[in-house]
Amino acid sequence: MASILRQIVAGPRSPHPETGLDMCYVTENIIATSGPSSTYPKRAYRNPTDVLVKFLDEKHGTNWSIWEFRAEGTGYPDSEVYGRIRHYPWPDHHPPPFALIPNMMASMRDWLKGPDVPKDRVVVVHCKAGKGRSGTVACSYLISEEGWTKDDALSRFTLRRMRSGFGEGVSIPSQLRWIGYVDRWTKHRKLYVERQVEVLEVHVWGLREGVKVGVNGYIDEGKTIKSFHTFKRSERILVDSISQTDGSSANFLVSNAEKKLPVLETAPNPNPEIHAASTENPPKRPASPAESHTGSENGGSAVIFRPSSRIILPSNDIDIDFERRNKAAYGWAMVTSVAHVWFNTFFEGRGPENHGDAATSGVFEIDWDAMDGIRGSPRKGIRALDRLALVWRAVVDDDGLGQGSTRVIMEPQVGEPVPEAHAADWKGAHHGIGAALGKNLGLRTSSPASASISKASSLASIRSAKMEDNPELGVRSHGPNGEEHIPHGIDALGRPSITVSEPSLQHAGNPKAGIPEVQSPRQTAQDDGPIDSSGLSSTLGITESLKKLSAEDLSDERSAEVQNSKPGAGV
Repeated sequence: MASILRQIVAGPRSPHPETGLDMCYVTENIIATSGPSSTYPKRAYRNPTDVLVKFLDEKHGTNWSIWEFRAEGTGYPDSEVYGRIRHYPWPDHHPPPFALIPNMMASMRDWLKGPDVPKDRVVVVHCKAGKGRSGTVACSYLISEEGWTKDDALSRFTLRRMRSGFGEGVSIPSQLRWIGYVDRWTKHRKLYVERQVEVLEVHVWGLREGVKVGVNGYIDEGKTIKSFHTFKRSERILVDSISQTDGSSANFLVSNAEKKLPVLETAPNPNPEIHAASTENPPKRPASPAESHTGSENGGSAVIFRPSSRIILPSNDIDIDFERRNKAAYGWAMVTSVAHVWFNTFFEGRGPENHGDAATSGVFEIDWDAMDGIRGSPRKGIRALDRLALVWRAVVDDDGLGQGSTRVIMEPQVGEPVPEAHAADWKGAHHGIGAALGKNLGLRTSSPASASISKASSLASIRSAKMEDNPELGVRSHGPNGEEHIPHGIDALGRPSITVSEPSLQHAGNPKAGIPEVQSPRQTAQDDGPIDSSGLSSTLGITESLKKLSAEDLSDERSAEVQNSKPGAGV
């Protein structure tokens, strides 16, 4: 019965036929799996930790080790995996702090390819769904340590992890941008220079009313996203109401000059040829396909947000997020738009191509349609803006404020110690929610403080939307040689049939299974106790179990890729 619960939550994902685990072999020595759990009720619908450990013991002996990336907590103590685990946690649906990349890559390399190590070792990467964060790290390793191209690595992960028609394995734009950064980092001596960065201005074209604009960054080794600043109306300069058919940087700058507004001087764009091309031949903004079904409206303004006090982030990693609210009755506000985007100023300043000497200032530009959506999905609600440009500069050592420290980070060589991040509380006490994690559309309470942040307009532009956010939809399982596992009892859409029973390892000694008979250690007692299989064997037991599933866990099971799937996909 527990197996049925896992399959109901997983939807069309195919479990491993021998264990019922949600996992796949990306390559012969890289396994991607969704996060296991040791406590009830989560282990009723997640990978049970003891079952995962037993499979790894029988299949790979002592030649396996886990790399986990969950800022929300692993769901099991290190002792249940013999302490054979490395921690590099960061929040779900976001790219990692780039400073973690060199150490993650080096530690995986040393485990798999170090001197005098067995050739059949495997790494097991997991986050929550075993998709976004795990895919980012798995692809980064194939690129940086195995010499794969970026496209080949992404294609392999999608091929092994996803069912056909259910989207890409790594689909979040910021995570894809990070994989592109890793590709450039690999091609240029694997040198990275961490710096403090100041946000000078945020330019926005086509800004609708009621939009809150915030600047966020990582703290606590990347486990937490902190809000460093939320712009107020007093920090907003209205430049002009620009036609939505022409939202170019050139027109914005011309309008700014005509109004004789003070402009902060910055260093030239690190990509001057791109800026020159857009200035000489300003592009017309094409109508986005998303506008037709997200409730886009005409109008909007060109606005400059200039902070009243300095915004200094501790690293090159910058996140800017937008949230649009409309007033509702009785002190409520309706959130109709949520979007954000991460970028790294070392790479945007062409640091790898300049031997680590990245530009000390620059401009990052992006269109609304290219930004990250709600909880890793492409859905952002109704259009809140057309385009943004963030002006930044690196904080130099002699700025007189005692700030501006830089840190050169190289990938540790074979035989050198490799630092590891501190683990989050495995029970989930730390969620890394901070500023930008967990936002969604819908009603929120309004407060006097929010009035100075965003001015609400009306409810006329609100459209109903399905609240389906499941980053795990379409995920499937593969064996070490690439064979797809589709067990009996699952229909063409990945739904469990009524005859599905709890999988076991009783046939593990079968030569056809290729797994020797090995007795795994008995699971240690947990705070919430193990599953009571007898309680799940009745309809009442299932009903009570479902009641205990947290709303957060079930809501996160809804797929981000459902927005990209076609009718009949995966059949």
